Amino acid sequence: MRIIRGMVYTDRMCFEPGEVAIEGERIARVDRCEVSGLTEQEAKTYILPGLVDIHFHGCAGYDFCDGTAEAVRAIASYEMTHGTTTICPATMTLSEERLLEICAADAAAAETEILPEGIPVKEVLRGIYLEGPFISEEKKGAQNAAYIRTPDRQMLEKLQEAAKGMIRMVAIAPETEGAMDCIRDCGEEFRFSVAHTCADYETAKTAMEAGAHHVTHLYNAMPPFTHRKPGVIGAAAENEDTRVELICDGIHIHPCVVKSTFKLFGAERMVLVSDSMMATGMEDGEYALGGQPVIVKGNRALLKDGTIAGSATNLYDCMRTAMQMGVPKEQAVRAATRNPAEAVGLEEECGVLLPGRAADILIADGEFALLEVIKSGRTVKG
Repeated sequence: MRIIRGMVYTDRMCFEPGEVAIEGERIARVDRCEVSGLTEQEAKTYILPGLVDIHFHGCAGYDFCDGTAEAVRAIASYEMTHGTTTICPATMTLSEERLLEICAADAAAAETEILPEGIPVKEVLRGIYLEGPFISEEKKGAQNAAYIRTPDRQMLEKLQEAAKGMIRMVAIAPETEGAMDCIRDCGEEFRFSVAHTCADYETAKTAMEAGAHHVTHLYNAMPPFTHRKPGVIGAAAENEDTRVELICDGIHIHPCVVKSTFKLFGAERMVLVSDSMMATGMEDGEYALGGQPVIVKGNRALLKDGTIAGSATNLYDCMRTAMQMGVPKEQAVRAATRNPAEAVGLEEECGVLLPGRAADILIADGEFALLEVIKSGRTVKG
């Protein structure tokens, strides 16, 4: 049995002095103690759950839409060793045939592949985020307009069958033809996220009441929030069942807006995502996203027309950036662990340190520099 002592992020969503005991692949116990019971070094050590990224496209030179076992292994290994121990990568707006191939190939990889660190891929890759093709052409962002189509239940069911049930979130523009019916009719089978949309306040409000209780990368690819036209953002703020994603890479959202959004929605409804693309963890240069060329310099990724094309920052660094922007550390950690797990139905499996759960644990220093990553009780970095 291994005992880790320090400031533990407990199920009360705050850091408390204590210790976590690991036995085999599981957490045996989580105990609180007096801070005086910790050494000086332990009191400067943070212990938190492995992060959960439910929306990103790639990293380490690979894209999830490559649809190969090699890509899945590389993506899962990079994410895990950089603190994100549970992932739900996103597809792009592609043809139905290509999406079927991707879903089938990635589901197969999840079942059969083992990471270089000895961890089965299926313990890291826990779902698929379908971003497109049911989006607005006007707000397509870095998506390929050639493959945009109206919402189609039959297509969704075919994709889910190919994915062996792994699709956990479906992006949808609720103002498009058939979208509202799709949200109502498929709500028992799929979670829907308002995304890449021109929806006004009333349309977004109706979609959320119909069951679309999530918003993809808030502020991006949607109308702005104004005092006369609150749009998707205003509707989401009003609907207490709706969670919203935020990309805190220092590029997508101004620090003032990040802090204000946490105040507007409350820590319990914020979901940090990286929306990272294949250049994450790589050198500057030209890469691709959804078949379109992307120029990456630093952590800025742009199409040739200047459109932001995802991020080049992993979720752990996004979480640290949110803290540097002024978001309290307890709230930033919650938005990268428990909240995303709840958003995709994994709240009973990850996102919180509890006895009996897989020992997916991060150890960080007083500045939140990542010291060690533990996945299923095994040190995979540090």
